[in-house]
Amino acid sequence: MDRLDGKVAVITGAASGMGAATARLFVSEGARVLVTDMDDEKGQNIAEELGDDGDFFHVDVSREEDVASAIVHATSTWGRLDVMFNNAGFGGARGPIESISEDDFDLTVDVLLKGVFFGMKHAAPVMKEQGSGSIISTASVAGLQAGESPHLYTATKAAVIHLTKSVALELGQEGVRVNAICPGVVATPLAHGPLDEERREKFRDRFGRHQPIGRVGEPEDIAQAALFLASDDSTFITGTAMVVDGGANSGRAWHRQSELMTGQGPIKLYRPEGR
Repeated sequence: MDRLDGKVAVITGAASGMGAATARLFVSEGARVLVTDMDDEKGQNIAEELGDDGDFFHVDVSREEDVASAIVHATSTWGRLDVMFNNAGFGGARGPIESISEDDFDLTVDVLLKGVFFGMKHAAPVMKEQGSGSIISTASVAGLQAGESPHLYTATKAAVIHLTKSVALELGQEGVRVNAICPGVVATPLAHGPLDEERREKFRDRFGRHQPIGRVGEPEDIAQAALFLASDDSTFITGTAMVVDGGANSGRAWHRQSELMTGQGPIKLYRPEGR
């Protein structure tokens, strides 16, 4: 408890999923949190749940003035900014490369990359003046390896990782840390859509079987990673892309390797003759 005592955080995309879970965890650890989102009703509900340590501000992360105004609101209300969590996102443009329109391209890049850039840009001066701060951005394992997500989602998440590394090099000497979190499959509305609990459980079962750790991620798993990067426990960590994916990025789960290589049962060791 109290790992974020006295700290102030702004979280984008905090009305549901990983953002909402992080807002709750941060407040339980002593922080004051500005919940930001485009969904006013859900965002206000989360802020009310947080009590005196929470507030809500409408933000469309593709609009620079919205992001800048949210940071001004947080610093005006609570006097400082210790954590900027650039978490807002969506699936973006889908389909074959020739089917993606320029408008869909622009919207995807605006939300998934430009929104992160705006958060970094406007958090940096406040944190530099304080001489401390942690900027965290939600990337994805899709930014580390292609083939798991739509083209532009993969490309923008890779860009977020590299932007994180580059900005970390600039801000490190100012006492500001910059890191990214790369979730794998997490049971959030972004991943499974607006499903009822029964269908969410089917989603968990279906994708959990493919995970080395035997289950899909939950929003709280990402929140715990964000807490570590936001807290003073990680003061020597910057420029990283922390993978939180149940081991999926390492390769196929062992039981799936067995199925693929032998068709059944455990893998048998091949020994050449005479050995």
